[in-house]
Amino acid sequence: MSVEKAVVIGSGPAGLTAAIYAARAALSPLVFEGFNAGGLIPGGQLMYTTEVENYPGFPDGVTGPLLMKAFRDQAERFGTRYIREDVNEIDLGKRPFVVKSDEHTVETHALIIATGARANWRGLENEQRLAQSGGGVSACAVCDGAMPIYRDQELVVVGGGDSAIEEASYLTKFAGKVHIVHRRDQLRAGKAMQERFFKLVDEGKMQPQWNSVVDDVLGDQFITGVQLKDVKTGDVRELPCRGLFLAIGHTPNTELVKGKLDLDDKGYIKLPNPGSSHASIEGVFAAGDVADHLYRQAITAAGTGCMAAIDAERWLAAQGIE
Repeated sequence: MSVEKAVVIGSGPAGLTAAIYAARAALSPLVFEGFNAGGLIPGGQLMYTTEVENYPGFPDGVTGPLLMKAFRDQAERFGTRYIREDVNEIDLGKRPFVVKSDEHTVETHALIIATGARANWRGLENEQRLAQSGGGVSACAVCDGAMPIYRDQELVVVGGGDSAIEEASYLTKFAGKVHIVHRRDQLRAGKAMQERFFKLVDEGKMQPQWNSVVDDVLGDQFITGVQLKDVKTGDVRELPCRGLFLAIGHTPNTELVKGKLDLDDKGYIKLPNPGSSHASIEGVFAAGDVADHLYRQAITAAGTGCMAAIDAERWLAAQGIE
């Protein structure tokens, strides 16, 4: 069995950018682009996104699938090879590392983990349908909130932590009013975020819907409202809105490396050296949302994919592997 110089697990912006840089560095990377790991498909979360308007270089916007096809084609042009399978097992206890899928077993000197993270959803049928069709349901206000369809409209954000208030605050720049739906009668957010929240409530830009959960999403082609259920009384009511944003956290796709790499308390891969993509085992690198619980943007994922490929190239050279 020949040994690969570099294997990339994941085919979102981080994984494919890593592949582009690794290929141009003559590492001939092999990418396990996945099939359905963690509920994601090849290309990652952007494959479920319609219009992407904040990725540099596309002044008129671009759809998520077209953007990811461009990433993939560019990596392939420079010699990247692909296996469209999920990785089931990796062995980091021996060198070269071993990467296994259903039909392939590969050895590699360097390994780049770019398996991403998945947004947490309520799991409602209409929620998923409208999210995937571009019907006004999203898990990223920063990605989608500035779109014209949300201007001066009533929007709903689900969540009660710092991320929810951050997302809702961002949306108040464009929306007529933002409703915060939270299953408790007080926020989980920190003091600073709570102060921001109540200030926006006083200004009429935000309104809480306490002790409530979204029980259904209303609308055919586009969202027209949500059905709220009171968690204490069981009463159901409708709240008209033109956008629903889920801010109930993300789950990193790190099941593959649990017990093998150091993870933080939220399950993200730890990067011991700030400004570096090196993971806790020498020769393993992490890129994108699998190691980023703060930004979670396509552009930052791509940037860390670049870093991981450069780090891997330099590490391989230091080992005399070129």
